[in-house]
Amino acid sequence: MSTKISFLASDMADAQAALQALTTRYGQVPVEDAEIVVALGGDGFMLETLSAVQPLDKPVYGMNRGTVGFLMNTFSEDDLPTRVAEAEEASLNPLLMRAEGVDGKVTEALAINEVSLLRAGPQAARLRISVDGKTRMDELVCDGALVATPAGSTAYNYSAHGPILPIGADVLALTAVAAFRPRRWRGALLPKSATVRFDVLNPEKRPVMAVADSRTVPDVASVEVRSEANIIHRMLFDPGHGLEERLIREQFS
Repeated sequence: MSTKISFLASDMADAQAALQALTTRYGQVPVEDAEIVVALGGDGFMLETLSAVQPLDKPVYGMNRGTVGFLMNTFSEDDLPTRVAEAEEASLNPLLMRAEGVDGKVTEALAINEVSLLRAGPQAARLRISVDGKTRMDELVCDGALVATPAGSTAYNYSAHGPILPIGADVLALTAVAAFRPRRWRGALLPKSATVRFDVLNPEKRPVMAVADSRTVPDVASVEVRSEANIIHRMLFDPGHGLEERLIREQFS
């Protein structure tokens, strides 16, 4: 009996061409009826797909038709049913961001990679950082700060000189972006159960925006971030090329 696959593709030309070729060869079923969802695009599209199908509890197998493709498998039109049948599954918990604007409006969003706060004006941001209700840093003067999951630790977090985390580690990375004071502060490793709170000091003069993966909230006054254990994203990787192997390989590249 053939595997029921739903193919989703980004708007990029390569992804759309792959969508046409694969649906012609293997057929297409609605996402609701699929056993496997195949995402065609780059890492950004993979994150969008994981968020979109999570309520349906469908595993997602990505094939790279974008640029970096860290979360994707190598693209090939051949023998796809066998590849998805033999794939290794990784389960990820996203971060939950609760951002309160200077106007009092509260926005919640999920992030698979990271939640970041970034200055939105010419002056550096000033942030107070608390962990589980206890103030840990009275003032961080910086371009921003972020909280990253192990899956997202090789993305923006790594570019900001944060640590790469093993995929099974029950920790989160708290990383500064261009810290000015304390100048040498590189961040902290926190338990996965921790709740991190950022309070923006003088947000009218020094505006800050919050970003949960690709969801942006402007002019925030405070942001709370925690891992959401009740939500699980399911990803599929070719044998020997799972997230754990990729994270280790990234450190020796």
